[in-house]
Amino acid sequence: MIVVIGLVIAFVLVAIFSNRATRQCRWRRNAALDRDGFYWHCLQCGASVMTDTKEAPKLCHDPKSQ
Repeated sequence: MIVVIGLVIAFVLVAIFSNRATRQCRWRRNAALDRDGFYWHCLQCGASVMTDTKEAPKLCHDPKSQ
């Protein structure tokens, strides 16, 4: 019973603290297209972004969602 309660609490905490702006985005870096920065492409929404850092974008850049 304690394990079930712990799992429920864990799922609630993940739902509260997850980043909703990129919940569905699946960013992949394409090193072949890196020129002046890092080229990222989202597999979920199809957005493409150039960034200055190696970290994936934190926000969704889908033109349909804006």
